[in-house]
Amino acid sequence: MKTAVISDIHGNAVALRAVLQDIEARGIDQIVCLGDIIGYGPDPLECVDLVQEKCAWALMGNHDFGVLYEPTNFNAPAEAAAFWTRAQFDAEPDEPARERRFSFLGSLRVRAVEDLTGDGLEILAVHASPRRPINEYIFPDDASDAPDKLEAIFDRVEKVAMVGHTHQPGVFSNEPDFYPPDEIGSDPVFKFNENEKIIINVGSVGQPRDNDPRACYAILSPGQVEFARVEYEIAKTADKIKSIPELADWLGERLYEGR
Repeated sequence: MKTAVISDIHGNAVALRAVLQDIEARGIDQIVCLGDIIGYGPDPLECVDLVQEKCAWALMGNHDFGVLYEPTNFNAPAEAAAFWTRAQFDAEPDEPARERRFSFLGSLRVRAVEDLTGDGLEILAVHASPRRPINEYIFPDDASDAPDKLEAIFDRVEKVAMVGHTHQPGVFSNEPDFYPPDEIGSDPVFKFNENEKIIINVGSVGQPRDNDPRACYAILSPGQVEFARVEYEIAKTADKIKSIPELADWLGERLYEGR
């Protein structure tokens, strides 16, 4: 069984539709989402509708939480985007649609443990980290600069975990080490090793930050994870962001550079 794992869509419906098309073309069995469906981007309602329709389940990200409850510890542009996003949900004239979306956001789980490959391997899924599921960042540099932090996080991992949040794809091992997709090989497939624990960051669909502007997601299958990149029409999203006064222009500009 193959499972596509998407995360950090951030209201970028153009990128999400491109990724969903790629997933369908590959004949993947199911899709799950690690959160941050909304926030920053110009199409929050469409993104929530697509995730609810296409994903087997989705988790709560810090931006989903911020829109639904309160954008705590957000910088000014992120906070403004959260309040604008909330206003879009509130302004929906169709009451059943409005209630369905809010109900969906309110039902998002913080963590899941599930066999996503059909081989009996239970995989832990969270938005941010196994230690703090909604808001702790695990950065690539932590492998060299914060080994004690990674050790404490890996203590909460049985074998394999999946995260998003940093928008930087790759695989952490409990050596500790970090392997970005371009270091894994020409085919970015990472094979699981029986003797190590791993945490997979699946990257970002709607706002990559690894200097590659293409949408990113991961494909789980028995014994391995593959990273997929998908080109999309960035200008459509960037221009729409710039047309909305409440959204900072740089939220669109950064999409061109994947930062």
